[in-house]
Amino acid sequence: MKTDLRIDEYIARAAPFAQPILTHLRELAHRALPHGEEAIKWRMPTVMQDGKNIVSIAAFKAHCACVIHHEEQHAAGEGMGQLGKIASLDDLPPDEHIVERIRQGAERVAAGKRTPPKPKPEIAMPDDFGAALDSALAARTFFDGLAPSHRREYLEWITEAKRAGTRAKRIATAVEWLAEGKRRNWKYENC
Repeated sequence: MKTDLRIDEYIARAAPFAQPILTHLRELAHRALPHGEEAIKWRMPTVMQDGKNIVSIAAFKAHCACVIHHEEQHAAGEGMGQLGKIASLDDLPPDEHIVERIRQGAERVAAGKRTPPKPKPEIAMPDDFGAALDSALAARTFFDGLAPSHRREYLEWITEAKRAGTRAKRIATAVEWLAEGKRRNWKYENC
C-alpha cells in the first residue's frame, strides 16, 4: 500500500480517544486493499483504488466516522458514515465485517458499478406558492413542464425561507421568473 505521511500527522493531531480508532480503521483498510493508495480527500484520510475513493475516516470532538464509498445501501446510524458515531473500539463491528464491506466497495468500483443516489423525499406544493402559480398561467404552465429536479429547486428555495416576508418575496420572484421561462438557477446556466 502506498501510504501518505499526512495521514500519520492527522492521526497524531486527533484527540487521544480517536487515535486508536483511526489507527485500527486504517489497518483494516490496508488489509482489505493491499494495493490501495492513501491520500487526504475532503480533509479526511482516504484509501483509494484505481484513483477512486474506497474508504475515508475522520475524527471529530467526541467520535470518529468511517465512510465506505461505493457501498450498497446500508442503514446509516447517527453521524457521518455507515458505522455511525464511533467513540471507542467497542463501537465497531467485527474486523472481518468491516474488511469485507471495504472489499465489496472496491469490487463495485472495479466492476464499474455506481451506487445509485438516495431518492430525495417529495416536497409538497405550499398553498401560497400554488395559489400564486394559479394566478399566473404562463408561470404555472412552465413550472409544470419542468423536470422534477428543477421544480424541487424552486420548492426548496421557497420552503427554506424563515421569515414570511422573505417567503413572499421569493414567491413573487419565482412567479416572475417562471412566467419568463426561467429555471431557478438560470443566472448560472450560461457561465
